[in-house]
Amino acid sequence: MQNQPHPDFATAARRWFGASHTLGDVEQRALSHALARRPVSRDTNEAFSGRLSLGDRLADRVAAFGGSWSFILGCTAALACWVVVNGWALVHPFDPYPFIFLNLLLSMVAALQAPIIMMSQNRQAAKDRLDATHDYEVNLKAEIEIMALHEKLDRMRSEQITALLAQQERQIALLTRLLAERGGGAPG
Repeated sequence: MQNQPHPDFATAARRWFGASHTLGDVEQRALSHALARRPVSRDTNEAFSGRLSLGDRLADRVAAFGGSWSFILGCTAALACWVVVNGWALVHPFDPYPFIFLNLLLSMVAALQAPIIMMSQNRQAAKDRLDATHDYEVNLKAEIEIMALHEKLDRMRSEQITALLAQQERQIALLTRLLAERGGGAPG
């Protein structure tokens, strides 16, 4: 928000929100931008991605890969190879049926992958909240602009009607004077 509020800020806040002291940061920012006629929109993806650490970006990549067909097909192929090699191909398999070592590896992958995916989902939820706040701010500014346009149109219409009435009164006075000059009366 600006350091110096717009001189009409309190008046606009009372007119469009009911009171100036109850406005939150988003409302104050939207109103300030509307009064200054500045855009409020920004790229929230850029703002959000600029704050991600290396671990955050890595977790997002792991979560993206863990939820892909490449991961599913790769795991299926690895499991099939493990079962074929340890079940039939080797004379002395290092992990014989019931594949206890394979179960341990799969449990460890699941134990590590679940919190990484949850971290990514939490970050996505934070990004969604940022997007929703920004959308609210943009919508609020648009609403303020529309209300201001309605007020301006109503004021222009009122001024136009007042001007037309004044012109009509002048014309009536002129017609009355002309009639009085021609003979003092209305045709009848």
